[in-house]
Amino acid sequence: MRDELYEVGVQQRRRMFGAAGAEDQVDHTTDLNDKLQDFVTRYCFGDIWQRPGLSIPDRSKVTFSMLVAAGKPHEMKVHARGALENGVTPIELREIVVQSVLYCGIPAAVEGLRALETVFAEMGVARDLDGEAEATAGSQEAKADRS
Repeated sequence: MRDELYEVGVQQRRRMFGAAGAEDQVDHTTDLNDKLQDFVTRYCFGDIWQRPGLSIPDRSKVTFSMLVAAGKPHEMKVHARGALENGVTPIELREIVVQSVLYCGIPAAVEGLRALETVFAEMGVARDLDGEAEATAGSQEAKADRS
């Protein structure tokens, strides 16, 4: 059943994931997955993602954070792409993964970084984000020279 909630959900999916994540998903449902696709389109993207209180970029950050915590690498990649489309910066995504080390553990953070490396490479996002790696390497070299 296509109604306003459903159409809003398809539009949100299209903005985040392009036609492949919107029409291609909902137009190629089967008897096996049609209930799940309807639920995701209608209630996830048509209702919850449209609520006031959090911006769409903030919802992307929260979603990506939860996927890192849950250890869902496929969905991390999907939602990292969507987050970038929603205006979340590569640095913000990296910092979510860095923060996850404290509360989710190193394995979850490693999976998060793997997902980001894949998505950044696919989307042409430079891995040199803010110079922190170079600064860290420089401070390590300075310590070694003092020893």
